[in-house]
Amino acid sequence: MEYDEKKADRLGEESPDCRLFFFAKEVWFHMTLGRIHSLESMGLVDGPGVRAVVFLQGCALRCRYCHNPDTWVMEGGESCTPQQLTGRQLRYQPYFGQNGGVTFSGGEPLLQPEFLAECLALCRQAGVHTCLDTAGCGLGEYGPILQNTDLVLLDVKHWEAEGYRQLTGRSMAAFDRFLEQVQEAGVPLWVRHVAVPGLTDGAEHLAGLERYLQTLRHIWRVELLPYHTLGVHKYAALGIPYPLEGTPPMEGEALADWNRRLNETCCEKENL
Repeated sequence: MEYDEKKADRLGEESPDCRLFFFAKEVWFHMTLGRIHSLESMGLVDGPGVRAVVFLQGCALRCRYCHNPDTWVMEGGESCTPQQLTGRQLRYQPYFGQNGGVTFSGGEPLLQPEFLAECLALCRQAGVHTCLDTAGCGLGEYGPILQNTDLVLLDVKHWEAEGYRQLTGRSMAAFDRFLEQVQEAGVPLWVRHVAVPGLTDGAEHLAGLERYLQTLRHIWRVELLPYHTLGVHKYAALGIPYPLEGTPPMEGEALADWNRRLNETCCEKENL
C-alpha cells in the first residue's frame, strides 16, 4: 500500500481509515528495500555447488577491467524487500543439493547493508548455505552481515595500496576494514584475483600476492581469474570510454601453474 499523506489529512485523525493510513506510513518508512540489478537461477561459478545468484545494484569502485558498469549507480535495477527476494531465490532450493545455496554479488552488495543482512538472515533461517561475493568496499560495520554468511568470495583487486588505487580509483582503506572484520569473525574465504595482461599477471606481482595472502587466515581456495573482454559492449552502450581498450583477453591455461602454487602455499590444507 502506498501512503497518501494528503488523504490521511483529509480523513482526520480519529477515522479508522486515517489510522490505517498512519499505520501504513509507519510500515512504509521502516520497510527495508533493496535494489537488484539481476538474478541468476542456476549459477555454477559463484561458490560451491549450484547457486541462485543475486546481483545487487551499486558500486563505488571503478575498476579498469570492470565488466558490469551497468551496476555502478545505486538508482538502477528493481526494488524489492528481503522477503520478496528470498522467496524468489528459495524456489530453487531443491536444486541446491548438499553444497549449493544463494550467493549475493553485485555491483557491491555491502553498499546495501541492512537489506543484505536481512536477506542473509532469512536464508540462514531456511537452512540455505550463503555466499557473499564482494570486493570489501562497503560502509564499515559488517557484524550483522557476517554472522549469517557461510563463505566470503573475496575479490582482492591488488595487494598493495598504490596499485589498488591505480586499478580501482579508490583507497584500499575500506577493503582493509572489511577484511579485518572477516578475519575476526572467522568466516572462510575463497580469494579471487583478476590477472590483467601488463597489470596484474606478472611473476613479480603474483609473488607479492602470494606473500600477502600468506598473512591471512581461513583461506580455503584461491582463484586466479583471466582477464576477459565480455563486458566491453556495455561501455559503448552507456557512452563510457573503456579504460583497457586494446588489451587482449587471457587464456586460463596461462595461470594454471600459479593457481596450483597459490592454493598449495596460501590455503588451509584440510579445506583444499
